[in-house]
Amino acid sequence: MLQILLVDDENDALEALEWKLNNYIDNVQVTTCNSPVKAINIINELKPDVVFLDIQMPEMDGFTMIERLEYRDFNLIFTTAHDEFALKAIKVSAIDYLLKPVDKDELLASMEKIKKSKKGDLLENKLKLLLNNLSENGSDKINISADGKVYLLDKEDVVMLKSDKSYTTIFLKSEQQIVVSKTLKEVEKKFQFPEFFRVHNSYLINLNHIKEYLKGLGGELIMTNGLTASISRNRKAELFKKIYLD
Repeated sequence: MLQILLVDDENDALEALEWKLNNYIDNVQVTTCNSPVKAINIINELKPDVVFLDIQMPEMDGFTMIERLEYRDFNLIFTTAHDEFALKAIKVSAIDYLLKPVDKDELLASMEKIKKSKKGDLLENKLKLLLNNLSENGSDKINISADGKVYLLDKEDVVMLKSDKSYTTIFLKSEQQIVVSKTLKEVEKKFQFPEFFRVHNSYLINLNHIKEYLKGLGGELIMTNGLTASISRNRKAELFKKIYLD
């Protein structure tokens, strides 16, 4: 009997998919969870054969939840109501997905593929490929490896990055800090978006999080999280063009 876990913050979606699995698929035991945080513990304890996972949820998205798991030896099917949201990256990574509301025939086809595959089917490798594809296909997600985890950050949540020799600290608007054991030059490659600008050898900032500019020899920026970032004299003119200061 297949152990199946459904993770979705929308109870209506959970109930609908649970009903279809119980009525269209033989020999399944379905567990539901409407919280990705709780689902992490359930997966690590239950060790399901299949996980249906919503992508967009308020506590954390599906990508972040997967990266925080200890147990990953299962077949994964993403579910989403947004057909444009990272689906190209998911498809290239050979991870299955279903659009909500889930179509009966598509559900049957996905389950048939699972029955023919080995448990897990190298999910770890597929997830690594997915993270790379998310970065390379224009996603707003930024994947950062630190503390034995992979963080999937929304670019609007990143206030600034600060260099400390061979380490880089990423400051988020939630006041969380992520310390990466790489130089700012190395980490900067992940932040190739128009919003981010290197104002100093030690600082990479999100232009959308600038709160104030303090005049001085080079000047300083006060960010929305209250921290300051120094501005190099040779970067001031370009910075001013980007934030429309004369």
